[in-house]
Order: sequence, then C-alpha cells, then structure tokens
Amino acid sequence: MTRATRVVAFGGGHGLSASLRALRLSKLDLDITAVVTVGDDGGSSGRLRAERDAQLPPGDLRQALAALADDDATAQRTAQLLQHRFAAVGSGDPDPLSGHAVGNLLLLGLMELLGDPVVALEHAGRMVGAHGRVLPMACHAVGIEAEVRGADPDRPQETVTVRGQHQVAITTGHVEAVRLVPSAPPACPDALAAIAEADWLIFGPGSWYTSVLPHLMVPELAGAIVASPARRLVTLNLAADNETFGMSVADHLAALRWYLPALRADVVLADAKWVGEPEPVHHAAEALGARLVLAPLAVADGSARHDPESLGVALVPVLGADR
Repeated sequence: MTRATRVVAFGGGHGLSASLRALRLSKLDLDITAVVTVGDDGGSSGRLRAERDAQLPPGDLRQALAALADDDATAQRTAQLLQHRFAAVGSGDPDPLSGHAVGNLLLLGLMELLGDPVVALEHAGRMVGAHGRVLPMACHAVGIEAEVRGADPDRPQETVTVRGQHQVAITTGHVEAVRLVPSAPPACPDALAAIAEADWLIFGPGSWYTSVLPHLMVPELAGAIVASPARRLVTLNLAADNETFGMSVADHLAALRWYLPALRADVVLADAKWVGEPEPVHHAAEALGARLVLAPLAVADGSARHDPESLGVALVPVLGADR
C-alpha cells in the first residue's frame, strides 16, 4: 500500500491560503504541512504582539488553518468563525475588539493556556478538522527589515532602512535587501522534521519579501531545505506588488538564489497569461535546475489572484508524478 505524498508548503497570508486550498482541491493523496512565516506586525496580529507580547503573530496561522478546514458543515462554520473580524461599534472611544479576528484571539488564548504554539495549533486544527498540519517557521515572532531605495519620493536615490513587515509590504520604494531580526531565530523543530521527511517542498505564491523569502533566511530552515531529499516546486506570483515593484518574473526566481545560493528546484509553475515573455523566466528556472511549467492559474475575472481550483488542476501532473 502506497503512503500519501508528503508536501510542505511555505508562505503566509493569502498566497499560502490559495496554495493550501489548491492542494486540497487536487484530490491527490497528500500529507500536507504548512510552514508559516511569523513576521506579521500589522493589523490585529501587530496589536497582539504590541499589547500582549504574543509569542507568535496569529493571523497567517489562522488563515492556513481555515484553508485546510474539513468540508463538513460544522468545520466550515468553525472556519468562518475563525475568520470573522469584529467591526467597530459606534463612533466614540475605540472598541478594543474592533479589527480583531476571532481566530487570532482564539490562537492567542490557546498559546497562553497550553504554553506551546505547536500544541495550540494542533488543538485548533482539530476544531476545524484540518486536513494537514499548520506550523510556524520559528518558535518566536521575528522582525523584518529592508533597505529601500526611494522610499521618500523627494529623495529618490536615498536608501533607508524600513522596519516591520507591514511597512516593508506597503513601501513605495525599491527593496534592495531584506533581513530578519534576530538574524538566526530558532526554527520550529516540527517544521525541520517535516522538511526532512517531505516528498515535495512548495514555495509561493505570496508576498515575496515578507512571506516567501523569510523561510530561506532562518539558518536552520535553510539548511533543512537544502539537505531535504524532497523535490521542490516554486509557484510564481501573477503580478508584482508594492514590495517587489520593478522586479520582473525572472527577478523573483533570482531572489531565491540570492538569499539561498544552494537552493535548487525541480519545477517552476507560472500562469501562461501573466508570465509575459517566457524566455527569461525559462532561463531563470534553468538556473535553479528547474523546468518551467505554464498553466492557467488566475481567477476568471482578470484580477491578479490565483484560483485555487485552477491551481489544484495544475498541481496534479506535477505532484502526481512518480516519486
């Protein structure tokens, strides 16, 4: 009897959620582990880090749990509850619940109650009947800093340090380099074990500098990724965002090698419509040791968002290949 294909997906936010939903929709026999970035310092997660000294920002972890939730009515209603965000009430003093997602508060409470974020995530996973595990990339929250040229439009040639994941994500300048603070955070041991046992490692889609690349900057994770016998898949974004403004599709692949020169990939998956001229992307994929696979991945309304069902269809011949 053949075992399930072990897949580890790296990322955060909406990009990782789309990837996880696609893996579920592929109907392949998969053992899924999501390894989630822990640098978020905006919105609800940022408030919980500042006000409660949260060990981990819960927002991206919550979204991954919701993406892996079982299809039965109770699990889906619970997933909807995790995603429910409290709206502001009235126009007086700020409402302390306003802007918080229920799942963020739940995960914070579980982490405080159980004292172990992995145990807390496993419990939350059981609440939604998760088809897979959700793990943080590091044991504690990290900071993200970037060197950005032209962040001040009045001084377009000046390079300044932009601090915080949220500020890096919304910067209007050109990101020259990005780093973690601290530079060598302790990796989650369960994530290291999952990488060592994986058949496939999946990077992207997602915000390149704040959701995808941070995993390559954690020394223990980077070492495990390079040493893993797994094959590697890179799913490219459909369009540049603020933090990657001015970068070509091929530049996204080059950035992977810049931050982890020993990284090799087997497949680069991109949308045939959004990739533009494929030749530079083909050469950038070859530089990683990968072949370029083009497929329709975007939603039908023309916006730059991955459609989980289309992405799931494209993943079948890649992940379903003989191991």
